[in-house]
Amino acid sequence: MSQFFAIHPETPQARLIQQAVSIIQGGGVIVYPTDSAYALGCQLGDKKAMERIRRIRSLQENHNFTLVCRDLSELGTYAHVDNTTYRLLRHATPGPYTFVLGATREVPRRLIQPKRKTIGLRVPDHPIPQALLHALNEPLISATLIMPGDDYPMTDPYDIRDSLEHEVDLVIDGGFCGLKATSVVDLTGATPVVLRAGVGDVSDFEIA
Repeated sequence: MSQFFAIHPETPQARLIQQAVSIIQGGGVIVYPTDSAYALGCQLGDKKAMERIRRIRSLQENHNFTLVCRDLSELGTYAHVDNTTYRLLRHATPGPYTFVLGATREVPRRLIQPKRKTIGLRVPDHPIPQALLHALNEPLISATLIMPGDDYPMTDPYDIRDSLEHEVDLVIDGGFCGLKATSVVDLTGATPVVLRAGVGDVSDFEIA
C-alpha cells in the first residue's frame, strides 16, 4: 500500500521531501505534482521502477520518458544544446514545457529514442519537484499521470491514492495541478516544431 504525504505546494516540508527522496532511492515509484499535471516519477537508472511506470500507464516499448531536471545547466548535461537553442531554453525554463533534444552519453540508453537519439527534458516551475530534485541531486525519470483509456491526467490526489495505492510507493498531495500536460517542443531541427500544445504558451516556438 502506498504512502500519502500532504506537502505544502509553496513551502515544501524538508522532512517529507527527504522521506520522499529515500523512497525514490529505494527503488520506489512516486506520484508528484508539477506545474502542468501530476506525474509518475522514479530514480534515473532504475530499470525496474521505470518498467513499473510503463505497466501502470500501459506504455509501448517505444514511448519516450522525460528527464525532469533542476535547471538549465543540469539539462545541458543530458542534451546537446547550441547557442540558439540555449537562448530559447533560457527564456522558457523553468516552465510547463517538455523539450525534445539530442541526447548525450549521460542519458541511459533505454531512455533514448532509438532511431533519432533524442530525449525529452523539462525544468518544472513548481516548488515540490524542485525540492525533490535538489534533495535527490539528479534528474527524475517521469511520465504524465494519464491512465490507459483516459484523455486527461488524474488531478485529485485522493482519487490517485484510491486508484494506485497498490501500484506506487508514494502519492504526494500538492493540491490541484490542472487538466493539461506540458507543451512539447522539438528543438532538434533548424526551427522549433510544436508537437503538442499543452499548458505552456507555444507562440514563441511557432514560425509564421
